[in-house]
Amino acid sequence: METERLTLLPPSMALQPKMLEAIQQSQQELAVYLPWVPYALTEAESVENMRQAISNFERFEGELRYSIIEKKTERLIGAIGLIIRDKTVPSFEIGYWLHSSCVGNGFVSEAVKAVETYAFDSLNANRIEIKAAEHNTKSRAVAERCGYVFEGLLRNERRLPSGELCATAVYGKTCL
Repeated sequence: METERLTLLPPSMALQPKMLEAIQQSQQELAVYLPWVPYALTEAESVENMRQAISNFERFEGELRYSIIEKKTERLIGAIGLIIRDKTVPSFEIGYWLHSSCVGNGFVSEAVKAVETYAFDSLNANRIEIKAAEHNTKSRAVAERCGYVFEGLLRNERRLPSGELCATAVYGKTCL
């Protein structure tokens, strides 16, 4: 998939070192909201994670994860996933993270729009969700900028990596 400034590439072992580097460089910011960060910081964990992402992609299961590549620099700047929630609906969830140095440039919104278009046009999605920790204002702002409707808070629904109990904000968009 391509946008004006980005290329979204399916998982590949060739991208694994760049993915690991981006996560390591951004771990302090990512670890505030993403519980998987501590388990993605070594070479072995990164390789296994990429193998799983490739398998999911090939089998159309779990999460279809794309590496976000900035065209101008050819740098891997993050990842976006299309999580398969229910194939019978079909419904999906979009999750994303971005290298700390690239936040605030509209890259995630651009990537969300591309993945959303793919889900609605090619996968016949009827529903797409974006979920974020209640206080993750940057992630919630992406959902709102992309036209997702705030549907509510799921109270006491998640624990942040800090151990704090937190609500989850749910945003949705449907094909109708």
